Amino acid sequence: MPLDWDIGYVNLDRDGHSPRRAIGVNGALPIPPVFATKGDTLVIKVHNSLDVSTSIHAHGLFQNGTSYMDGPAMVAQCGIPPGHSFTYEYEADHAGTFWLHGHDHHQNSDGLRTPLVVRERREPYRYDDEYLLSLEDWYQFEFAARLKDTLDPTKVFPPPPSFPYALFNGYPTTPTLKFKPGKTYRIRIVNMSTTEWFQFNLPGHQMHVIEADGEYSKPSAVDGLDMGPGERYSVLVTAHSTDSHNYRYNATLYAGFVPRIEDKNPRYYQGLIEYREGAPIMPITEPRNFKWVNDVELSALSGHPPLPVDRRIELNIGGSFFTTGQVLDVINNITYAQPKIPTLYSVLSLDSPLHMNETLYGPQTHAIVLKHLESVELTVNSPNNLPHPMHLHGHTFQIIEYGSLANRSEPVRRFSPEVNAPMQRDTIVVPVNSYVKLRFRADNPGVWLFHCHMDIHFGMGMALTFVEAPDVLRQRQRVPDSMLELCRAQGIRTEGNGAGNAGFNLTGLPAPPVRTNRDGPPPTE
Repeated sequence: MPLDWDIGYVNLDRDGHSPRRAIGVNGALPIPPVFATKGDTLVIKVHNSLDVSTSIHAHGLFQNGTSYMDGPAMVAQCGIPPGHSFTYEYEADHAGTFWLHGHDHHQNSDGLRTPLVVRERREPYRYDDEYLLSLEDWYQFEFAARLKDTLDPTKVFPPPPSFPYALFNGYPTTPTLKFKPGKTYRIRIVNMSTTEWFQFNLPGHQMHVIEADGEYSKPSAVDGLDMGPGERYSVLVTAHSTDSHNYRYNATLYAGFVPRIEDKNPRYYQGLIEYREGAPIMPITEPRNFKWVNDVELSALSGHPPLPVDRRIELNIGGSFFTTGQVLDVINNITYAQPKIPTLYSVLSLDSPLHMNETLYGPQTHAIVLKHLESVELTVNSPNNLPHPMHLHGHTFQIIEYGSLANRSEPVRRFSPEVNAPMQRDTIVVPVNSYVKLRFRADNPGVWLFHCHMDIHFGMGMALTFVEAPDVLRQRQRVPDSMLELCRAQGIRTEGNGAGNAGFNLTGLPAPPVRTNRDGPPPTE
């Protein structure tokens, strides 16, 4: 059945502490999760009742052959203008645990987000039942106000921490997980947070990770999950053989880059694992050698070996001071800003061979043109005191290596070819003062963002655009006229370079801001 989404404002108190305006669907929050089977066609009929444009991204789906349906405004499409409607229609091309969220004006942060589960027609693992647990941070103020304060050069940077509350499946109370003795459960956990991390564990029970970001792994025993914004896991848990006791599970919302303050950061939550109503709670002592999930140690069930490297790209991420008085985030000293027309439309409309020229997409679009089917190794360096959950649209990447930038004597964490095939996922946390090496094959012609999934950092410019196989893309894809109409309704051009002009004329794009020589800024949420 098609989904009918009327996206509009709702006023409510989601966390029990801060009534405010949010963004919901059909007058309500939370938005019900979406379930599909691999190969199904997803149809989402969107009407925009907001006073700004909107769009929807299926986080984790590849959109192979339908890159124009990926959702990011001014990358793959023009946002849907107020009062207008548009229907997304694409194949659920990938089984696993994903989510749908707004990708215009950072509306994800104000409630426009919900899990998307795509099941295999024949699952590789057997289990008796499953639970879905979505995790969110919820802030007192709307995202636009928070970003405005962050970018205001007349105000102190960084702004004071906001200390959000946690939501579980959209509510401030933790759901009960009902277990039957001897049964095996799949628990899908989705971190849909704007900014903060979650830790999750089930004391007294062994979790076996079988999926990360829609990619299956061989079962890996862990005691807990540590999840950055945008990351997802599935775990298998086998219940005890008796219902003599109930148990508690733990969920902790935290940000390691802001001060620790009792009852604010971290915030601790517990939920019930119920074997029998009224049964006593089993007291549990955590194991001495508590093992958190380590994605580079997971082994991809597919067994694919590491890709050969045709091209190496090094990316340095962080924040910088600019002569505007602002602190902005950068990748290789470029802070992202939207072009005047969607980058995909530039690819499809520029005269050949201009579509291969990265500069014509605009100086702040930060376009990197990839050749069709080349294997790319990204080295992402984060030489600062902030972790960054980096998300790649249109692909998963193999996790090859983590290493320290601050202390080269620290051991490198690398996949072991004798033990495992490199795990793949679409979102990865680059730790503080560290680097990661990732590999993917440019086998999905399209225009794909690579950006930090802390929305405030994305809003500050931590993003770039991969223009993948533009010559092949021009042969294979055509944007539906209904999408072009979304642009025309807003006076946005649909042909030309990043400025909407012909050839090399980039008149109309603002001059990129100029960096100062000051040291990097302090962390911000």
